[in-house]
Amino acid sequence: MSAKIKLALWEIGCVIWVCVAGAVLHFAFELSDYWTPLALIAAVNESAWEHTKMYFWPGLVYALVQYTYTRHLHNNYWQGKAAALAVTPLAIFALYYGYMGFVNLTGGKANLAAMLSIMVLGVSIGQYVSYRMLTAEPFRPITGRYAATTITALIMLFSLLTFFPPRVFLFENFYCYRYTGDYGILEDYEPYRVFTRSDGAVGANVNYCASVDRQAP
Repeated sequence: MSAKIKLALWEIGCVIWVCVAGAVLHFAFELSDYWTPLALIAAVNESAWEHTKMYFWPGLVYALVQYTYTRHLHNNYWQGKAAALAVTPLAIFALYYGYMGFVNLTGGKANLAAMLSIMVLGVSIGQYVSYRMLTAEPFRPITGRYAATTITALIMLFSLLTFFPPRVFLFENFYCYRYTGDYGILEDYEPYRVFTRSDGAVGANVNYCASVDRQAP
């Protein structure tokens, strides 16, 4: 098996891993009973930022593991992985807001299938960029510094901005496709529970969006 094929398989594996791990991190904060330290890596609300954070950390872990097994196969490894980690959230933001703009323009309604497709496509774009860089001719050595700076900056941003979120739309809780005016870790999660509620009901909020739509004026 050629080096390019092996690297391609690793990148495809990363897409699968990031999507599965990201799905787990989407619900991990609730399942932990809102354990604050877990907010570092798990989504704490439905904002666009939190949805990219839950893909960033699995992508970083995968990059560290992949290096151990493919360091003899590639060029520009950390440059490629830095690009993937940066491009993935940017691609998701572009696809998501483009889709929502189209929905609003046409008077349609957002749906879960489209949101999941945006997730997979955004992660795939990031890993495609990574693959192209890993299989390219070696870059200039100075680009390694740019890669290190990019990864360090992303780690700081995804570590801090959940706890100190700017008051802009990117960080605002967007529950059931409506902005709620909440940012970061919420004061009250009871209205947003998916699995359990204080009254003991299980799965009480699975169809919550439908009830919100029925109640809307």
